[in-house]
Amino acid sequence: MTLLAGMSRRRQITYSILLAYLAGLIALGLVFGIHTHRNNSFNIVSPYQLVTWVHLVGPLNINKGVLYLLMTGVLTIGILVFVARRMEMRPNRVQTAVEWGYDLTRRLATDSMDEQMAKKWFPLIFSLFVFILVTNLLGYIPLPVNTLDKIHAGGLSFPSFQIYAADTNVALPLVLALGVFIAYNVEGLRAHGFRGYIKSLVPAGVSGGMLLFLYPLEIVSHFLRLLSLAIRLWANLLAGHLLIDFMAGDMAVLLGLPAVGLFLLPIGVAIYLFECVLIAGLQAFIFAILTAIYLGGAVGSH
Repeated sequence: MTLLAGMSRRRQITYSILLAYLAGLIALGLVFGIHTHRNNSFNIVSPYQLVTWVHLVGPLNINKGVLYLLMTGVLTIGILVFVARRMEMRPNRVQTAVEWGYDLTRRLATDSMDEQMAKKWFPLIFSLFVFILVTNLLGYIPLPVNTLDKIHAGGLSFPSFQIYAADTNVALPLVLALGVFIAYNVEGLRAHGFRGYIKSLVPAGVSGGMLLFLYPLEIVSHFLRLLSLAIRLWANLLAGHLLIDFMAGDMAVLLGLPAVGLFLLPIGVAIYLFECVLIAGLQAFIFAILTAIYLGGAVGSH
């Protein structure tokens, strides 16, 4: 304690946390030992399986994914309506964030297409950006929604807490990407006509035998846009959530070694902050900018 007394308060807090962390590692090692055993009953991906909570009619069910979609929709509409009704000359933090997103997506639209088309499609680009951003950020808030791995206490069972995002289920990114795919193809057909749009898929100046080589590649790459839009969003969010879970305790459960959980916890926290601060916004931005680029490219000439 005498060593900590001469340090600044920031250093005192840092070294106190470090000492407590090391003491915890030693204590767990002494209490539980370092012998591992494989946990065959634990499945790291089970929290991401969608279990039907309420069956409505036909294929319509209410599950965890539907709940997160509803929460995202309510939060998105609520935030935007709240800001629209309370616009101030000196904006608060929420208004500042919404205005920043508005200006960002407005620039994405105007940089990728002409003014008339930008006015037409800006609402879609902005809505996609805000919707994906909200659902990504909501996915880093632990909520009691894991009904497969329940907590048992006092004879009762409760859903365990987990971090989950609606776009960790590939169906949501695929539907969003399909909407964008249909939208820019419709715009391309309107602008060029069927024959003109097909011809516009290949860069100008290409002729002869190269057409036989380039046309199939261009057609395939055209449809790969649909998959790349969906898989990029889905895979990044799912991989990030799984990595956080793995570092924050799942590995310790799999190995049956509690000390591993405490040892990897700082790494899990670092990955959590990285995903929450950077990846959530970055993936929303990438989806929005690619939407703008695809729409502008569909009506432009190559």
